[in-house]
Amino acid sequence: MPDLVWDDVKNFFDPDLMGALPDVCVPESSVADWEAVFDLVRSSGWTWEYSEGGVSGSLPSAAEVLSRPVDADSVDLRVWPVPDVLAIFCPMSADEIDFDVDLRELQGQDGVDILCDFLGAIGRRLGKPVVMTSGGDYGNPVLGFDPTADRVVLLADPQLVELVELVELVELVGPVTGGAGSDE
Repeated sequence: MPDLVWDDVKNFFDPDLMGALPDVCVPESSVADWEAVFDLVRSSGWTWEYSEGGVSGSLPSAAEVLSRPVDADSVDLRVWPVPDVLAIFCPMSADEIDFDVDLRELQGQDGVDILCDFLGAIGRRLGKPVVMTSGGDYGNPVLGFDPTADRVVLLADPQLVELVELVELVELVGPVTGGAGSDE
């Protein structure tokens, strides 16, 4: 049985509601955690590409990556857990493992299963939670790998995402009045 079912979580995979690139993170991390992720990437069979300032190269140790000067070229680690699904890790701080996924690549039950498998692989390797939030909404995770449950679980109600979006729209444009069947 899958960790999550598409019909129950499709709002969390809607790029219009969540943003195309939701934020995924492992909070309260360390250099050792980053190294464990690098080791997982190297050993998993996933396709990956490491680059500094847009120049591809071999994946150094996490300690080397995280000790680079603040003004050094940007670094990213692109990982394809399956063809056509990309996760982009941005090692900027040892305190948190951050990466983005593209919801447009994770549609339907297959997409849900791919994301759950990927989050589970990282969470199991680290023995830590891996949470996903709407792009830029770091304080409100919607789903994530729970190491105690050993699976990806819901951390918010998917139906509320659609309701909040509707309320924000009404606040933006104002209430709709008149229309078919109205006396106005």
